[in-house]
Amino acid sequence: MTEQSDPTLRERTDGATNPEKGDGPNHPPGALLAVLRRLRRPIPGAQPRVRFEMPPEEEDGLAAGAEKQDFGSPGPRMSAQHPVYVGFMGTVGVGVALLLYYIAMNTTQLLLWIVAALFIALGLDPVVRWLEGKRLPRPIGILVSVSALFLAVIGFFATLIPTIVEQVSELVRQAPDWIRGFLNSEFFLTIDAQFGVRNRITEELDKFVNNPEAMGGIFGGVLGFGTTVANALFGALIVLVLSLYFLAALPAMKRWAYRLAPRSRRSRVQALSEAITGSVGNYVIGQACVALLNATFAFIVMSILGVPFSVLLAFVVALLAFIPLVGGVIAGVVVILVSLTLGWQTALVFAICYFAYLQFEAYFISPRIMQRAVAVPGAVAVISVIAGGSLLGVLGALIAIPTAAAVMLLMKEVFIARQDKH
Repeated sequence: MTEQSDPTLRERTDGATNPEKGDGPNHPPGALLAVLRRLRRPIPGAQPRVRFEMPPEEEDGLAAGAEKQDFGSPGPRMSAQHPVYVGFMGTVGVGVALLLYYIAMNTTQLLLWIVAALFIALGLDPVVRWLEGKRLPRPIGILVSVSALFLAVIGFFATLIPTIVEQVSELVRQAPDWIRGFLNSEFFLTIDAQFGVRNRITEELDKFVNNPEAMGGIFGGVLGFGTTVANALFGALIVLVLSLYFLAALPAMKRWAYRLAPRSRRSRVQALSEAITGSVGNYVIGQACVALLNATFAFIVMSILGVPFSVLLAFVVALLAFIPLVGGVIAGVVVILVSLTLGWQTALVFAICYFAYLQFEAYFISPRIMQRAVAVPGAVAVISVIAGGSLLGVLGALIAIPTAAAVMLLMKEVFIARQDKH
């Protein structure tokens, strides 16, 4: 067999002499390229990751590329007035209502976490979209926004915990001196001479120490407090994780929600939903700016007057300022009570400065910051905050005004518009 007639032999000869195709001992790059080609081949049996995709929109009653199929006549239907149909559907409706009630009653805490996470996600979404407008990818914008929120929470607890530990240590250190001074005071000695208070207190303490149920109650209280703290930390972690997921999936969630509406009304539903979510986001961002300015002013005044724990109190003022209408007043009362430790003059000066700032904030700062947010009448805002606080506590008070704004928008654009046509 000649070299020209044997293609295998010709390839081997060319591979040994041709540097481009060669794979011989003098030209190892050819073998390396072959190995790289093999590595780039897909693994046998491997499949791409399955994702839950949105079905394509139908055109003229058919999906894109689909052909109309004839499934035959559906046959006669049972009348909606038939007693069997009415009874069955009524029973099913009652069963579904009871099931939903049972689920809601047993997942109340989870529902509150979901609402809080969704509220935070809607509040951070305008920041993420603003960063997207600066040509940053959405994942990086989400990372920046959540990191800023996380650092703010960490800063609050990093300021709160050392202050609490310091105050508790100071209280434990001075408690014996306070008790000794009270027992040696003339007032206590007079009361003890008349009623035998010292002996009575000694007897009660002995009974309490020797009572196992009382000691068990103390241990149970400490254990319950630890459980409450652990649940609070777990809830905060769940809310943070859910907020991250909601913020990342918010565009997809909106698209899915819009697809649930009929096509004839989809554009209308989308416009109203975007208005509501945008209003909620602007409200959260605006309220955060107002709270930050409030806390900054309070911190400056407290630093000038020498009020103790000014940093911690500034955090408290910022948190309370998120509660609309009454949050700033409550924060001012808290700081005034702490200022009384320095004298009534210090407390009076702070009260004058802070409440004057609240008036300036209400008439000049808040209207300009909230001009793109919600517009709710004062009476409706007060009623909403009280009702939200009564139902869901602090979380209800926070989301009361955006919820009221959403209800008013729906009434204006849907109900009142429909009534005007008749």
